[in-house]
Amino acid sequence: MNPLLAWREEFFRYLELEKNISSYTKTAYEQDLMEFDTFMQQEGWKHVEDVDPALVRLYYSKMYDHSYARATVARKISALRAYFRYLQREDYIEQNPFIGASHPKKERPLPHFLYEEEIESLFASFDMSKPLDIRDKAIMELLYATGMRISECQQLQADDLDDYLGTILVKGKGRKERYVPVGSFAQEAVELYKTNVRPELAAKSKAPAGQLFLNARGGPLTDRGFRHVINERVKKVSSTLRISPHDLRHTFATHLLNHGADLRVVQDLLGHANLSTTQIYTHVTKERLQDVYQHAHPRAERKRE
Repeated sequence: MNPLLAWREEFFRYLELEKNISSYTKTAYEQDLMEFDTFMQQEGWKHVEDVDPALVRLYYSKMYDHSYARATVARKISALRAYFRYLQREDYIEQNPFIGASHPKKERPLPHFLYEEEIESLFASFDMSKPLDIRDKAIMELLYATGMRISECQQLQADDLDDYLGTILVKGKGRKERYVPVGSFAQEAVELYKTNVRPELAAKSKAPAGQLFLNARGGPLTDRGFRHVINERVKKVSSTLRISPHDLRHTFATHLLNHGADLRVVQDLLGHANLSTTQIYTHVTKERLQDVYQHAHPRAERKRE
C-alpha cells in the first residue's frame, strides 16, 4: 500500500466520529484520495512526507487539464487538505502541503425552481383512489411545504409530525435537528397517507420499518425511490418539464421570498448554517421585481388606467 493511504481508515473514523460526515461525503473523499495517490505514483513520488507545494500546484494543473468543474476542484482540495491536516495532527508528517492551496471561486448558478402554476399542476395530477398516489402526493406536499432535503425526508419517523402544533422534526446535516412548520395541505396529505395507506404497506413486511414513507413492499423508501416518485409524477404532467428532488427545495425557498418572507427565516427553515448559502434564493421573477418597484418607489411611473 502506498504510504499516502496507510492512515486512510483512521482518518475516516475520525471524520465519522468528530465531524459526522455523510456516507456521500465519505465516498467522494475516498475517491479524491485514491486519485491523488495515483497521481503521486505517476509522478514518481513514493513518500507522503515528501509531498510539497510544488506537487500540489502540478496537481492543480492536471485537474484543470481534465476540465474539472470548479466545484469539483474545490471539493478535492478540501478533502486533501483535511487529510494532510489529520496526518500532521497525528505527527505522521511535519507540514501540510495543502495549507496554502486556495479554493477556486465556485460557480453560483441560479437554482432551478417551479412556478406556482406548475406546482399546482403537479398536485392536481394525483389519483386519490390509488394508495401509492396518496403516498406520493404526501411526499411532494411535504417536500414543498418544508423545503427539507430528500435525505431528511427519508429519515422521518412516523411520529415526527406533530399534528397539534403543525410542525415536523427534521434531522439535518451533522445530526442537527430543527422544527419546521407544516402547512395544512401537507398536513392533511400526510395524515391521509398515515391513516389509509401506511398501515397496509407496513403489513406487507415481516419487520415493519419506523420510517414515515414506505415502499410497496413495506420497507423504507430509498433515495432512489424518492427520485422515482418525483420523476414519474413529472412525466405524467409534462413531456418537457424536468425537475430534481432538490428543485422542490429551491421552489420552497423561492416562493417564500417572492411572497415577502425574511431571508433569515428562510435560512432557519432550510437548516443553512450560513446566510450566504441562502442568499442564492434572493432571485425573483422579473414580474415580481417590477411589481415591487411600481408599488414601493414614490416616483415610479404608474400605468394609466
